[in-house]
Amino acid sequence: MSSTKSPFLNQVREKLRMQGYSIRTEKAYLYWIKAYINFQRKRHPATMGKEEVTQFLSFLANSRHVAINTQKVALNALVYLYYKHLEMELGELGFKYASKQRQLPTVLEPEQVSEILAQLKGRDKLIIELLYGSGLRISECLRLHIQDIDTERLSLTIRNGKGNKDRQTLLSKKCVRRLVQYSSTARELQVQDNQQGIGPSLPNALERKYPNAFRQPAWMFVFPSSTTCNHPNTGTLCRHHLHQSVIRKSLAAAVRKTNIVRRVSCHTFRHSFATHLLQAGRDIRSVQELLGHNDVNTTQIYTHVLGQHYAGTFSPLDSL
Repeated sequence: MSSTKSPFLNQVREKLRMQGYSIRTEKAYLYWIKAYINFQRKRHPATMGKEEVTQFLSFLANSRHVAINTQKVALNALVYLYYKHLEMELGELGFKYASKQRQLPTVLEPEQVSEILAQLKGRDKLIIELLYGSGLRISECLRLHIQDIDTERLSLTIRNGKGNKDRQTLLSKKCVRRLVQYSSTARELQVQDNQQGIGPSLPNALERKYPNAFRQPAWMFVFPSSTTCNHPNTGTLCRHHLHQSVIRKSLAAAVRKTNIVRRVSCHTFRHSFATHLLQAGRDIRSVQELLGHNDVNTTQIYTHVLGQHYAGTFSPLDSL
């Protein structure tokens, strides 16, 4: 069942957009709703309920062996489908949760971060520096607008991060001059686009409320795409931010030129940011806020990566 050809899935998409869900949430929910329908041999969800949902969620844990967080996303998608779209009650779901496996994040040594950065140039180097220097997710970095940079207070504002939360984080002095340069270049591109009646992609409600917002420098992406596209919600011709795949390919090429054998992704630099701050003695609550974690227990995992765990406890062998 293709979502573009399915009237039902298109209705779900339209309602998600009307209710202000992010594009990422929309894609995830539609993916799992479609998977659920296919699993139940393309029966209409309105003809199913608690039993079928429980079967699907148990299948994900027992046969697909998905991670618990993946199963929770699927659960959220189906809860949305029944409670908010179909307005049907499901009641208590007696399914088995996937086993929760704690995987320690991959963290680089400072020397390894420097080694990778040495293989990068220009825009791509600056983006990786921001991931490490500010603890950003790659999506958060590429969505930075000119208005989100405060060079006086050395801070970045992250808007609509994970969980639709805003937060502020650190900005390294080493990034300021080049960030200003790239912001200026992006602004020049915006002026050229404005002459053709187009500009940066905007949140749907903002575009309706302020039709000329695309002309304001504040809304221009610091790292814009080289091409224009149609806005996924409105169909308006606009310029989106740089695609994540561009940076991932550049990073992979840089890592191959080093002697680093562990798997390195864009998220590795966020992990390294948190671990190195804790290693330097920073308060875990401060690190939690910089990362935008709801629960300090999420941040706590980085203490397990350090050579010393929990309040500076060392191995008893070291005292012999």
